[in-house]
Amino acid sequence: MSVLVEACVESLEESLVAERAGANRLELCDNLGVGGTTPSAELIDAVRAAVSIPVMVMIRPRGGSFVHTPRELDQMRRDLDMALAHEADGVVLGILDENNAVDADRVAEFVRLARGTPVTFHKAFDVIGDRRRGLDALIDAGVSRLLTSGGAPTAIEGAGELAKLVDQSDGRIEIMAGGKVRGSNVGEIVARAGLREVHARSERDEAQIRAIVDALYRAE
Repeated sequence: MSVLVEACVESLEESLVAERAGANRLELCDNLGVGGTTPSAELIDAVRAAVSIPVMVMIRPRGGSFVHTPRELDQMRRDLDMALAHEADGVVLGILDENNAVDADRVAEFVRLARGTPVTFHKAFDVIGDRRRGLDALIDAGVSRLLTSGGAPTAIEGAGELAKLVDQSDGRIEIMAGGKVRGSNVGEIVARAGLREVHARSERDEAQIRAIVDALYRAE
């Protein structure tokens, strides 16, 4: 399948369900009720031992604002070290400055600290004002992938903006659509935006991810 499906999960059970449904990669979090925080080392180990697909680990100390205090940034550095020590295939983070713009210096620092492990910038991107400038900042920082709905409430509503981001990226960073991606709309999102990756919540219903995977196969 030419379009990769990443499933967002917060437990071992959800991880197994997502892999069984055909997900190609996992984003592993805790506390998805607040948008996701860093999972425990024990959960990372359990999931990595149980699945055969890559596991991206969320690095986020709390829900809420993406503007972080020095103490929170220190916690994120420790969490990054922990995720790498437990063999995360990639990490997911988002850091904004007090103006709700990409904090380019801090993001570049975390890319360096990741020591070649791919870094995804998450949907913190959707609250910034100047997405063109923000995307350039992420590219310059060495971020591998951007998860976004194009600044809209859902990926289908943001498909036009996603297409602009894909065009601007010119292959320098992967644009991954997230935000109410479903089997009923994934084909249109991918076609309109020219995407190669999509992201969806897994939960414990195998049909949720399976419907996306099946829709993409039918579209080929």
